[in-house]
Amino acid sequence: MSERPLVTIGIPTYNRAADHLGAALESALAQRYEPLEIIVSDNGSTDHTRELVAGYDDPRIRYVRHDPGLGPLGNFNFCVEAARGDYLLLLHDDDLIDADMIESCMAAADYRTDVGVIRTGVRTIDNHGNTTYEAPNRVSGLGVTDFFLAWFSGKTSIYFCNTLYNSRHLKAMGGFAPSYVHDSIAIAQLAAKYPRVDVEAVKASFRQHPEDQSTFAIKVKTWAKDFRELLDLMVDLAPERKGEVYKKGSRFMSRLSFNRMRMQKDRKQRILSRFWVIHTFGYRYWR
Repeated sequence: MSERPLVTIGIPTYNRAADHLGAALESALAQRYEPLEIIVSDNGSTDHTRELVAGYDDPRIRYVRHDPGLGPLGNFNFCVEAARGDYLLLLHDDDLIDADMIESCMAAADYRTDVGVIRTGVRTIDNHGNTTYEAPNRVSGLGVTDFFLAWFSGKTSIYFCNTLYNSRHLKAMGGFAPSYVHDSIAIAQLAAKYPRVDVEAVKASFRQHPEDQSTFAIKVKTWAKDFRELLDLMVDLAPERKGEVYKKGSRFMSRLSFNRMRMQKDRKQRILSRFWVIHTFGYRYWR
């Protein structure tokens, strides 16, 4: 191609200037790919986010402040609507991407602009940046049904930081849905309708904080409901093998829900959460 597609990295942020925002922004600025734009979407931060971003004198950065804030989902979808690029990577303000992440994705897609999603492997890191787990993306060449089944069996992991979304197609869908699993919903829909490109190598880092566990635990009922809606969508998108997708997906998503339930310290809350998970998926599908 004579011209490479523009890629947008959207960084929705709120009060992260004191810890991880600088590292996230620097990982975006370190990309070896051009052309690139970076949108820092500040959701009404009360810290020194504006000053931190202003300290990076780089024409690729576009800083937008929302006051009052838009809420997390509103901020994500602002990045979708504001993206000028053919592809959008939504980078949480505490996650990181390797310097060759965008280049690896675009080269694998042969710099085309008709791909629905482009994905890489991902690592999880702790609050100090230490790697706790790595998950290569072993789904290259699989059709959409086998892609879903491969996710259920641990051959790929879904996060914002290891995914490039086709901006035009994502906007046509209305952006991200109001769900805890909005990233997975968008990937499922785009992968079912458009070409998908996969990079096996690990090129992105998802940061897991100690407080994440307590947040997950409190909202088990909502997580279970959203997981079930995602599963129903996948079944609809894979009608030729819907029984297999439903059975294996129920087992996988109920396990994710049970893992969140186990984080709860209150025994009564655990019992209620267990009921909701069983009610949502059917206990027979969990092991």
